[in-house]
Amino acid sequence: MKLIAGFAAGLVFGLGLVISGMSNPAKVLNFLDVFGTWDPSLAFVMGGATVTTYIGYRLAWKRPAPVLTEGFQIPTNRTIDAKLLTGAALFGLGWGIGGFCPGPAWTALPMMAPGTLLFIPAMLVGLWLGGWLSAGGLRGSARPA
Repeated sequence: MKLIAGFAAGLVFGLGLVISGMSNPAKVLNFLDVFGTWDPSLAFVMGGATVTTYIGYRLAWKRPAPVLTEGFQIPTNRTIDAKLLTGAALFGLGWGIGGFCPGPAWTALPMMAPGTLLFIPAMLVGLWLGGWLSAGGLRGSARPA
């Protein structure tokens, strides 16, 4: 049941991205171009998502436990460190250059646009590289036998 619910949630999320136009990188880049061809529609999509999330969390937290698992998994780490700031900066740079977040990039993949075909592999390499560096990177690969 968890797998079906996850698939359904992903499908609704992906459809929402496509319907709202967020899988089109030009729409995102126009939102970021405040002094040029500014398109405020992304702000309305973000606002709608924020309100929906707010209501959803309020309803979920009234329950003693989630429907499909034993308990809520709430992050406890509130540290703002160099890794967090570097990751946020890289995410923002990638979003500003490519016009994609990871979700919209996957929904745009079936359109086979050259930007998408470049962005997805670069994103995957970046994710792998980040995990590798977090696990020790160069320091961890040269361990004595």
